[in-house]
This record gives sequence, C-alpha cells and structure tokens, in this order.
Amino acid sequence: MEKLAILFADICGSTALYEKLGDDTARRLISRCIDTMVNRIPACQGTLVKTIGDEIMATFPDAESAFHAACAMQADVENDSRQDGTTMQIRIGFNYGEVIREADDVFGNAVNVAARVAAITRAGQIMATQAVFDALPAGLQEKMRHILRAEFKGKQEGLEIYQLIFRQEDMLITRSGMPSNRKSPGNNDEMTLRYRDRSLKVNKERRSVALGRGEACDIPVQSDFASRLHSHIELRSGKFMLVDQSTNGTFVRFSDGSEQHVIREELILRGSGMISLGRSFDDGREAYIEFSVTSTHAAPGIVHDV
Repeated sequence: MEKLAILFADICGSTALYEKLGDDTARRLISRCIDTMVNRIPACQGTLVKTIGDEIMATFPDAESAFHAACAMQADVENDSRQDGTTMQIRIGFNYGEVIREADDVFGNAVNVAARVAAITRAGQIMATQAVFDALPAGLQEKMRHILRAEFKGKQEGLEIYQLIFRQEDMLITRSGMPSNRKSPGNNDEMTLRYRDRSLKVNKERRSVALGRGEACDIPVQSDFASRLHSHIELRSGKFMLVDQSTNGTFVRFSDGSEQHVIREELILRGSGMISLGRSFDDGREAYIEFSVTSTHAAPGIVHDV
C-alpha cells in the first residue's frame, strides 16, 4: 500500500445544461470543462485515474499537490466561464491516505472517503478531510476552515471536514461569521428520516446523511431510478438542506401537497413530507423516504462556531 491524495472533481448542473442549451452545446461545454480540469493535473505532479461521466478522479503524491491542483481547477473554470458567459461550476473533494493500486486504478477506504467528501461539497467549493489538513504545511492550513463533522456510513466516529478558502472574498465572509458552519446553540432542530424499517436522525450530532442506491449510503434505497450516491441532507445554518447530485433528480412532496423536483440543486426541507429518488410520486411509494422536522428553540444566545 502507498499513501496518496485522492481528488474527485465534479461538474455541477450538467443535466440542466443539456435541457437548457441542447445536446451539442452542452456536450461541448462539459467536454471543455473536463479538459480544463484535466490539464491542471500534470502540472501538480498528479495522475488522472479516470473520467466518470462529468466527474474526474485523480491522485497526487501528497496533500499539498492536490491542494494546489484543486485551487487551480476552480480558478481556471471560473475564468473560462467569465470569458464566454457560461455558468459552469465544479465542486472538488479530496482526502489523503493509504490506497491499493491495481493496474491504472486505486481502491480502499481513503478513496471511498474522498468520494463522500466530494458528494457533500457544494458548487464552487473545495472540501477536504482532517487527514489532508494534518499533512499540509502551516501556511496552507491557514487557508482552510473547519466546516462540519460528517457522519459517514461504516465510520464509528465522524470525520472533520474543512473548506479550502481560495478566494479573498470567501476569506472575508468566513471571518465575518457568515458561513455555513455557524449556528445558534439555542436551535435544537432535528429531522427524522424513515425508509421501510430504517430510521435516522439529522441533528447537531449527526449533520449529514447520504441517500442513494449504493450500500455505502446511510439510507440505501432499492430503486433502479436512484444513483449510487444520489443526494444528501445536511444541517446547515440551522436549516435542513437537500442537496441533489444525481442524474434523474430528487422529488420532494411536502405535507401541504406541494411538490419540487431538484436536479443538481439544493432545497430547504421544512415540516414533513416524502422524498423520492429519481422518479416522480406517480410511480408507486415503495421507495419513498419520509421526513419530519421538529423544532425546539431555547433562549437566544451568542453565535459560536460548530
């Protein structure tokens, strides 16, 4: 086994691009975006492992090389978007740890964690693990901010997740106390999720739950319409956010009868209702996930970092 940094970079909103711009234009923009990301890998001593649809996977000899590659990818994609007026955005997640190399691919727990970190990352962001933070020099550690403690299936303890602050305006926002990791300690909201005989809670102790077809998900859903890692729900700034990262999108029906279809976007979940991965509610209810939010607000207090 050897230690490597494993990086996943994913194009956000690619499905919507096909619907908005048509197949030819969307395919050209996505292909150019992938090329932009891939071109940054060799300059940072990295290796492209594979391209998976609109996502790339790469490895780097150390966490610092992956750090620089991630920042360069984000900057290059943003520059390309400004030049031609497109709205291409990517999200990047990476980890550092021991991997198993087989032929031209890598496997192992460190790879799985990197994929999960990328999955809970929002458009335009870069997220990394505690292992990355610990392996970086002090100067780069100063550009990382602790965001949340994520609960991943198969992990007895949560993983500390950091956001890379690579833009000056993000640094100013973080210092002013506005980012997603700030929350009032008097807010004890809790969401209960139920799927068949399984029940999970999302709260200040468990801030993120992954939904999808894969066995690595916290709630594995038996549906051919669901992606392997379809979407996740996270507690952010006192709100429960549904973040879709799938091909077919996520359908939500609230208790008042209103419905939302989210594709590579976010939606605030309030009250109660049902979630369907990849198909509308007209197709049967055996794969529905029920959700219910309960609110308990204590007396107002000082806002602290989580």
